[in-house]
Amino acid sequence: MKKILLVLTCIVAMAMMIVGCGGSDKKDAAKGNDKKITVGFSVSTQNNPFFVSLAKGVEAKAKELGVTVKVVDAQNDPAKQANDIADLLQQNISVLLVNPVDSDAISTSVKAANKANIPVICLDRSANQGDVACLVASDNVKGGEMAADYIIKKLGEKVKVAELEGIPGASASRERGEGFHKLADSKLTVVAKQTAEFDRSKGLTVAENMLQANPDIKAIFAQNDEMALGAIEAAKSAGKQIFIVGFDGTADGVKAVESGAMSATIAQQPEIMGQQGLEVAVKAAKGEKVEAKISAPLKLIEKK
Repeated sequence: MKKILLVLTCIVAMAMMIVGCGGSDKKDAAKGNDKKITVGFSVSTQNNPFFVSLAKGVEAKAKELGVTVKVVDAQNDPAKQANDIADLLQQNISVLLVNPVDSDAISTSVKAANKANIPVICLDRSANQGDVACLVASDNVKGGEMAADYIIKKLGEKVKVAELEGIPGASASRERGEGFHKLADSKLTVVAKQTAEFDRSKGLTVAENMLQANPDIKAIFAQNDEMALGAIEAAKSAGKQIFIVGFDGTADGVKAVESGAMSATIAQQPEIMGQQGLEVAVKAAKGEKVEAKISAPLKLIEKK
């Protein structure tokens, strides 16, 4: 009897060991399936408050969701952005989040990510070629229309205006200009337009030249606040009161509106846009279905 009990005890003990080992294997397997998500994020520049806020939104949401994000700054150089992304694609990233410098130039990088089966999410600006799972951006066409409409309402029709354009090839430049000209071409008199590449110092120089060549300009639409701030300095230097409308709603832009130096800005919410982009990137990395486009809200900010 004692022998039988001893045998039964051994059998039960062995069975428990087998079950225990099996359970451990299942846990290990589950851990293996729960792959840690790493987001590669290429931002066009960190020398512009708008994109600093965009990156802050991405990093804050990544921290909240417990995912790793690798941020690289293209410094407004399409070639550098291409090299940065090539490096990210070699670092086992789960998804590529990109704020393109140039919508044409970024296409090669998007196609490279497609070939590596890495989902691509675009922020603020689109890619003209390649498979982008989702674009998170403001309705730039609508924003351009809002700027033109505001000038018309405040100054009337047919007044002479100039336009400071953003980086040639960037979808935001193209779309903001498209929206602006939907109204401006028929209801305003556009006497000058030129790129200042979304840069404050270039905005100053280009606006100075515009005001010298066209002394009767009454208003300037700048496709971002940085160029608008440059235009403000140009107007001061020329001793002129120019009605200036910017775009983005950066902290400096809003301050300029509140002080009366800038007439208005079409405000984006870059931090929220960055958060939205990171959320979509995580969904795409998990293989979940995402919307092709998510629109971030816009609002007109004028002096109260």
